[in-house]
Amino acid sequence: MRRILLARHGQTAWNALGRLQGHTDIELDATGRTQARELARSLGDAGITRVWSSDLARAKETAAIVAGELGLPPPEVDAELRERKFGVFEGLTRDECAAQHPDAWRAWVAQTSHPPGGEPRADATARMQRALLRLVGDGTTLVVSHGGVMRLWLMDVLGTTIPLVGNAATYEVDHDGQAFRAKLRA
Repeated sequence: MRRILLARHGQTAWNALGRLQGHTDIELDATGRTQARELARSLGDAGITRVWSSDLARAKETAAIVAGELGLPPPEVDAELRERKFGVFEGLTRDECAAQHPDAWRAWVAQTSHPPGGEPRADATARMQRALLRLVGDGTTLVVSHGGVMRLWLMDVLGTTIPLVGNAATYEVDHDGQAFRAKLRA
């Protein structure tokens, strides 16, 4: 059995305001840096041997803080771990999405379409699957990614709806050589 600890990055100013970030490259705020240090403390006994990150600043900084706190080499970066592209919704709150793009927002909420300029759900899930299959290896690997793409991938793996993934939340993802299993890390 091979293990990945799949963590969402710490908080950004846009997270605090409820703005959808997608591919927009927003750095951690002070709360997010504190969350990254707390994440490192919670993972101290997890036996992590490698750290990987999305190429977006908020994930890279979270991963770098965790790796530094745990005395591990700097994180490696994989662009396929980045957040789903939200197109016209990027930078907007959910209320702003509904007001400015009502038809697209209704289709998004009903999960019947992606926003104009956004990444289709199936593409985001397949991208995350490819990355995790490539990164699973001997020992325990920490992968720092993003809430939207993590949630889509986890719902696909688990076959059920899961709540929004909070900042610095971590899932234990095991791979037996054929399939992934995942659960929220307590």
